[in-house]
Amino acid sequence: QVHLVASGGGLVQAGGSLRLSCAASGRTFSNYAMAWFRQAPGKDRELAAAISWSGAIIYYLDSVKGRFTIVRDNAKNTVYLQMHDLKPEDTATYYCAADNERTGWRLKIYRSPSHGWGQGTQVTVSS
Repeated sequence: QVHLVASGGGLVQAGGSLRLSCAASGRTFSNYAMAWFRQAPGKDRELAAAISWSGAIIYYLDSVKGRFTIVRDNAKNTVYLQMHDLKPEDTATYYCAADNERTGWRLKIYRSPSHGWGQGTQVTVSS
């Protein structure tokens, strides 16, 4: 099993920035594509960004393109989501996930990672 611990959320004003981190342990990190999902109250969980094992960008949700950047550091077993120009509609619980189809195509198509979500980190953007 891959154990995922997300952190870095908080309360920020609109236009502000946050960087989320997700530390992975338990298996070889570079064997996994990684992703950030988010779920706002009353809404379905959605894929925000995904990255392949090698760092290739697989997917950004249209509404975050140009504002969010997903990167990974395989040496640190960590994936990050840098978020700029945050908007109130970005308010959600953000979850990281891992998929053992490491190119990321399965994440992009099926949005169903093979390994859990982690505990999530709350991002609240005030207007």
